[in-house]
Amino acid sequence: MKVRLSSLITELRVSFHEQRAHGRQPAGMDKLKPLLSFTQKQQTNLGFGLIALLTAGGEHVFSVFAFKCPCNDWNFIYGNVCLLVPAVSLLILSYMLSNKTWKLFTGLCLRKSKLCRFNYAFGFLCVFLQITVTAMVAPLSWIAIALLKGVYFECSMTGANITLFRSHLCNEKFPHCRTELEKFPCEGTTIPQSERTAVLSIIRAESQVLGWILIASVMMFTFLLTCMARCYSPISYMQLRFWRMYTQKESEFLDSYTAQHAEKLAKRNITSFFELTKPIPMKSPPRQAWQKISSFYKFRSMDEYYSILHKYVCTCEDLENPAVRASVKSDDFSNPAALAFVDEGKLVM
Repeated sequence: MKVRLSSLITELRVSFHEQRAHGRQPAGMDKLKPLLSFTQKQQTNLGFGLIALLTAGGEHVFSVFAFKCPCNDWNFIYGNVCLLVPAVSLLILSYMLSNKTWKLFTGLCLRKSKLCRFNYAFGFLCVFLQITVTAMVAPLSWIAIALLKGVYFECSMTGANITLFRSHLCNEKFPHCRTELEKFPCEGTTIPQSERTAVLSIIRAESQVLGWILIASVMMFTFLLTCMARCYSPISYMQLRFWRMYTQKESEFLDSYTAQHAEKLAKRNITSFFELTKPIPMKSPPRQAWQKISSFYKFRSMDEYYSILHKYVCTCEDLENPAVRASVKSDDFSNPAALAFVDEGKLVM
């Protein structure tokens, strides 16, 4: 999943170039230029880092102010709900904030027959898997941080009615452990403090071990997935870098031009309404054009196009009436994993 930092970076860079164009030296901008360049290049990693930090902050606030283990038969359910339900909620939120999710599902109900075709269904699942891998950043961050802290796991496992776990945890040194284990997370009980501390330390240690195993597994999986994607990439390293830059710039210019065109069209219509005049003719892309550039890009080695919009403007014979010839197919969208960035898997923020 990528956080959309590009709009802020673009505004700063535009301001920088505008002041340069007017012959004014931007105060302090030369010092910020390396920082802006680094931020633009690393916006994906910075975005993931920001998501992890926000998730860590949310988990800390929840565990301090909202979480309170009931210390009864509800321990197991309560602990697992507090550990897993927020992670599921963050996963759903990540799906909702991804442009790629809505690009995939918009109009899907009108293409039910295509879902029965193997190629289309396989391509759909591949794209959804790519979205899911990105969307897992926030929920996995929540679970990993919660396990490292150990509070939820501690509450959950003290309420687990598992004979093997209790026999492993409790021994002759801890007489209250087998019968009153669910009360251990709470203070103010008749259980000796030394016994509580010893048992809870074991549970927290196990929780932290699981947390570090989860972090290491996710990092290893991400590394291997990236290696596999690059290994089977049909594009060379330098062209892939150029392709990423082009895709980023195209997205920025499309957002900027769309906003400008929408502003002009809205201004024209409002002016026409209040001044009681006929609106000035103004060209806008037809519905078929929007539909074609909203489809997923399909890589073909013989093509020289870097996006679906690039292919559309180069192959459509009549841009004002694109329905005359269907030059851009939109029923196939399976791509090499290295080109997953082409269809803009960013977060709307």
